[in-house]
Amino acid sequence: MTMTILVAEDEAIIALDLCETVEEAGYEIEGPHGDASSAIAASNETRPDLAILDISLDDGNVFDLAQELANADVPIIFHSGVLAHKEVEERFPGAVTLAKPCPPAEMLGAVNNALGHGIGNGIGKANP
Repeated sequence: MTMTILVAEDEAIIALDLCETVEEAGYEIEGPHGDASSAIAASNETRPDLAILDISLDDGNVFDLAQELANADVPIIFHSGVLAHKEVEERFPGAVTLAKPCPPAEMLGAVNNALGHGIGNGIGKANP
């Protein structure tokens, strides 16, 4: 069974690159979503196995979506050009944060670890 990764990214080129990288690794993509509202609707319809979230989207920050996903035990990778490390660490102590632009190998390593396919099982799980 193919695992589904929700992508919330509002920068078109980065979203395309990120989705291609993850799809080529054999994962199914939900998105990309440029705003939290559509990402929330998609995650409510079908729960993803993992979420890659830009912190700042077209309709504001992604923290409400991240909290919903964390409450459902969905691992989260925050992928942002303006990382709010302190706020992310306080709200989601187990979440992985990666700075844009993130090399594809580093992103795939984080995805595999978060999904338990690599060393460091459990990394990427967000704690409510």
